[in-house]
Order: sequence, then C-alpha cells, then structure tokens
Amino acid sequence: MKKINLNLKVKKSATGLGLFAMEPIAKGTKVIEYTGEKINLDEANRRGGMYLFEINSKWFIDGKGRENRARYINHTCGSAANCTVDVKAGRIWIIARKNIKEGDELNYDYGKEMFNAYIKPHGCKCAKCKPIES
Repeated sequence: MKKINLNLKVKKSATGLGLFAMEPIAKGTKVIEYTGEKINLDEANRRGGMYLFEINSKWFIDGKGRENRARYINHTCGSAANCTVDVKAGRIWIIARKNIKEGDELNYDYGKEMFNAYIKPHGCKCAKCKPIES
C-alpha cells in the first residue's frame, strides 16, 4: 500500500463540505489518516456525535476537530465509493479503492449503523442515490 503526501482540499460539495483530490490518486494509496482524540467506549457514549470512529469495541477516535481533514470525506452508498477504510494498530486510514481523478470528491460507505443514525433520517444525497439531473 502506497502512502504519499497528497494535495487534498476541503470544498463545497452536494452534501455540504467535502474533501477533494487535487491530483490523481492511484488505487491502493493511503489517502489520509482519520485523526483525533482516542477515547474509550464510556467516553464515546457520553459524547456521542457523528465524528466518532470506532477502532474496536473498546476504543474510538473523536475526529470532530477541524484539523482532522478526513472528517470532510462524505458518505456514498456501496460500490460507488472511491475509498475504503483500513483500521490497523489503532490507526484509521482512508485508502483509495479505485483510481481517483483530479477534482473528484473522496467518499466511502459509512456503514449501516452510521447511515441509519445520521443519513437515512435526512435522505441520502450521494451520487448513487441522487443522480445529477440533466
């Protein structure tokens, strides 16, 4: 798995703000790390929020800080995702699951629990669910 220092930019997207590739990214590249305070399950339950990312059943990353640019990566449903998540040794990496073109918005499937809690109540706005009308 390749890891490079990528040119990524937070910009407006169809769902608010998103993270965009400002250069081509090859499939298999470590795009960005999801960072923040490491907290235990009890603290995660106390805080709640959509920026909690589960490392395992006992530990979470609270990625609510704006310095965590990976928090701007939006959800997309299933196979439409151009990224995936890899959790190893307590770190959360966003990986390109296909070649990504310059200008493309980065996205991955948040999973059923996050989808049901934060996206479904407002309706999914990903490109797969809400295609661009011509």
